[in-house]
Amino acid sequence: MSDGLADQVYQLARRSVVRTARQPANVVGPLVFPLMLLAVNSGGLRAETHLPGFPTRSFFAFALAVPFIQGALFSTMNAGTDLARDIQTGFLNRLSLTPMRPVAVLAGQLGGVVVLGLIQAVVYLGVGFAVGVRFASGPAGVLVLLAFSFLVTLGFGALGAFTALRTGSGEAVQGMFPLFFVFLFISSMNIPRNLIGVTWFRDAATVNPVSYLIECVRSLVIAGWNGEALALGFSVAAVVAVVSLTLSARALRGRMAR
Repeated sequence: MSDGLADQVYQLARRSVVRTARQPANVVGPLVFPLMLLAVNSGGLRAETHLPGFPTRSFFAFALAVPFIQGALFSTMNAGTDLARDIQTGFLNRLSLTPMRPVAVLAGQLGGVVVLGLIQAVVYLGVGFAVGVRFASGPAGVLVLLAFSFLVTLGFGALGAFTALRTGSGEAVQGMFPLFFVFLFISSMNIPRNLIGVTWFRDAATVNPVSYLIECVRSLVIAGWNGEALALGFSVAAVVAVVSLTLSARALRGRMAR
């Protein structure tokens, strides 16, 4: 990466981080809401730990994986709405008249989202450690989890950016959020797939890629080094990231060429 491109990415990423920090709702929401849902589920579904074959005695440790994925979903909305605002205010059009390279625009925007995503991940880890959760995979598992959070946040952030670039509407980006929540709830977020008694729900959770993202994080927390769960989770996250980044790059070139 040339010095000029690196500086462009840095300046736009810094702008993205500062703009997010100046909007408390964009910071507090992704941090507080997943933790509130975690607390409610941990209290209400604790009895599940008595089911034969449940993988841990701590439902909090079992459910801790969910905030990491739920927080990443917020990155879709944050990245998309901020980029849509730049389109609506004409900022992106003004950038197209400068030597700013399209790849720097996309990388800078997503850079700010990834920074927020990693901060979220550290907060979730801190809450887990504070209530006594211990990683079965050890310190190395924590590093792998942070790398996984980076990849997932990047993928979902790029998906939000693609929606913004195609529609130019923040409302369209926000409209995607309930759809993602449907995928979250029709997954193995609250119970292992092998213990789901309703056939259609178990089948839906099995074909739902979000299940494998959650199970990847969960394996690091309560199972240790589960190669299958890690391979499936990283594969799904990588596919989402590659496809979303490719679509976003194409949409950005089209948008800046207008």
